[in-house]
Amino acid sequence: MIRITKQTDYGIVLLTHLAAAPERHVNAPELAGETHLPLPMVSKILKLLVREGLLASHRGVKGGYSLSRPPEEISMAEVVSALEGPIAITECIDDEGGCSHAPVCPVRGRWHRINTALRDALGGISLAEMAETGRPEPKLVTLGGRAALGLPFRQGH
Repeated sequence: MIRITKQTDYGIVLLTHLAAAPERHVNAPELAGETHLPLPMVSKILKLLVREGLLASHRGVKGGYSLSRPPEEISMAEVVSALEGPIAITECIDDEGGCSHAPVCPVRGRWHRINTALRDALGGISLAEMAETGRPEPKLVTLGGRAALGLPFRQGH
């Protein structure tokens, strides 16, 4: 099974919550309370997202966190990369992957194709789409040269 970490899952929940009201500045305790996530994990994720440039940190009485760009301009590929590192199913994502079998691996090129398809699929979905409420029509995304349904994100973990 291929899964994102709990940290990434929570990060996506936090970002979609912020995307619903992008003009708002929210501090960590408020955000933890509104999303029902543990404050220590929320604080850790917010700091990481600021460091990666997806969030802006604001000081002062009306301070807190906000998106660094409009949610339409932030792709899920950026979000996952910020929280997980390089998007890939295998470690042989580049020539410096560290796999001793890379020079003789008969399937390495196919994994590159799959990794690229995954990155492209995530890159084609914006944070704004993830934050949409209701049930919009699923969009088709291309995954490995084939069209697939891009189902909307549902909160309620």
